[in-house]
Amino acid sequence: MPRDIEFHFKSPNNSPGYLLGQLTMLWQRKQKKVLDPLDLTHTQFVLLAAVGWLSKKSKAVTQIDIANQSNADRMMVSKVLRTLEEKGFISRQEHETDTRAKTIRLTANGGVILQKAIIKVENADLAFFATLDTKISSFNRNMLRLIDKNSE
Repeated sequence: MPRDIEFHFKSPNNSPGYLLGQLTMLWQRKQKKVLDPLDLTHTQFVLLAAVGWLSKKSKAVTQIDIANQSNADRMMVSKVLRTLEEKGFISRQEHETDTRAKTIRLTANGGVILQKAIIKVENADLAFFATLDTKISSFNRNMLRLIDKNSE
């Protein structure tokens, strides 16, 4: 490595991006372990949860609603929703007023899987973040600040 390059962070443990990447990989492993038995990836779980959450407020949940709720790329959402439909977890029907959109709904089986997944994911999160103890609220507020500041 050239000696004339000056780095802002003196070691990886001083780099928030590096630490976030490490933490994310560890957390994703824990999530995978609890979601694999339900035949869900973490991305599928997030989108299924978005459908469930949005369905409480509207009977006409669209792909764009799901992408916005989950901060996800629209094309990726489309592909993952097709997979969830193939698995029988959601259904897609013509939208009542927008001919370009589909209405996304949980199937009965999708609702059961989502309930099981939420319990497993929440328990995994509680165990993973337990070290933060009383600082979890502050940690969450800081993550929300970063999400808000960096959203397009």
